[in-house]
Amino acid sequence: MRLITCVGLLLVLPAIALISKREDLPINEIQVIGSHNSYKQAIDPALFKLISASDSATAKSLDYEHLGMAEQLNMGLRNLEIDVYADEKGGKYAHPKGLELVKGQPEFDGKGEMDKPGFKVLHVPDFDFRSSALSLKSALQQLKKWSENNPQHTPVFITLEAKDDSIKRKGFTQPEVFTANTFDELDATVLENLGKEHIITPDEVRGKYKTLEEAVLTGNWPKLSKAKGKFIFVLDAIGKKRSLYINGHASLAQRVLFANADAGTPEAAFMIRNNPTDVQIPVLVKKGYLVRTRADSDTKQARKNDFSDFEAACKSGAQIITTDYYKKSTHFKSDYVVSFADGKYFRENPLFKK
Repeated sequence: MRLITCVGLLLVLPAIALISKREDLPINEIQVIGSHNSYKQAIDPALFKLISASDSATAKSLDYEHLGMAEQLNMGLRNLEIDVYADEKGGKYAHPKGLELVKGQPEFDGKGEMDKPGFKVLHVPDFDFRSSALSLKSALQQLKKWSENNPQHTPVFITLEAKDDSIKRKGFTQPEVFTANTFDELDATVLENLGKEHIITPDEVRGKYKTLEEAVLTGNWPKLSKAKGKFIFVLDAIGKKRSLYINGHASLAQRVLFANADAGTPEAAFMIRNNPTDVQIPVLVKKGYLVRTRADSDTKQARKNDFSDFEAACKSGAQIITTDYYKKSTHFKSDYVVSFADGKYFRENPLFKK
């Protein structure tokens, strides 16, 4: 098995040993590996076969699964991604079309959680709906329990993607569109089920500065000692959704999530740049922004045993690198698996190494 570890970029030492050689690192001077679509469980084989017969390329892109989120955190991963769909009245995602198309599949919601109002967690309505946390409430409660059992943990980055896309065909689920009120409810759900004491908010980072971006460019991110036991969220949205989240909250005042805002705007702090070869990533990181990028996507790199994007992500200095392969695939033959040196998922950021 080939284990790519970016050894050439940093001394081959455990992350904790590196950290102990310096005074407290600010959280923008670390680099972590985490997972993408972290809640995702495998599509039932019979349904997957049907999807493959209709669209083999799409089926290949969906052919992966993850451990439970607490298990991932126990391994040392420090980023999770959670897709959320609004479900104000409940029940919208309780009866996936895929269960009708292929009979005899195992149930996926034995406790009726999908019937209750509130944000749901799934990848693709009707087809890729199995999740280790069916609701955002459940996901957050899992994270809170894990955090309180591990109160000294290093900060965990969470990407929340607000999803309302759908298959525009009769008989398929049509998601609720996110509105300003939906985003207010999203903030409230995070606070209620995780607790403000476990969250690094934009207000905390802004502090005494006029704008959030000014605080970030001045280096006002908390240090690791102040970030112990905490989570930091970013909303994966641009365009209208991002505007709805920011409107009325200049510099993200009183918001819970950071926004994927553009450099040069008052809300700029935490950015998503999925292409790890983007030459702007090291520039943004050195200025003080947090950046998340990807080592792989849609199973493509894993199927080819192609580590070039992961290596580029390491070199870019992006603080958060996501992968579907912190373990080898069990769905197809591949040696593709990524980590830093000695199998770690947390280290000092090479762009700030002194």
